[in-house]
Amino acid sequence: MTDEKEGTFLVTHVEEDSAVLKDAHDGQVHTLSSNPGLAVDDAVEATVAPDPPMEVTYRVIELEERRSLSLERSEEPPTVHERELATDLGTGELTREPRAGIGEIHVLSPPEDATEEAADDVLSDREGTLSRAARLGVNRVEVRAEPGVLSVRYLP
Repeated sequence: MTDEKEGTFLVTHVEEDSAVLKDAHDGQVHTLSSNPGLAVDDAVEATVAPDPPMEVTYRVIELEERRSLSLERSEEPPTVHERELATDLGTGELTREPRAGIGEIHVLSPPEDATEEAADDVLSDREGTLSRAARLGVNRVEVRAEPGVLSVRYLP
């Protein structure tokens, strides 16, 4: 029996001789016994396996894909479509919509006076937001806001 695990991981910490991967689907954390050239905020499609004999650290068996992820606040306001989606939501609600091609758009309707705080919450939850981006197979997350409308755009 093998304990290999294949999946999508977010690189959350790196050092010269190690790295920490977080499974983008189940949240399990894997500390690598070496760093195969990874950087923080990379998303990787990989197969990992425990290092013998104690199996407390992992090694990368196969690295299929590596891409750099970014999270940024845009000065642009939400699009007309995103504002329309928000008008159909009750205060504090969220809707998700697939983008044409790859990615998703999440639209939230925070109270008007709490929109900036909601945007800051998304930006400060870097690990959670980038794990979602890794799961969705995108490279970039863009946050747009105006009073009462917050859009989180998961983009290729």
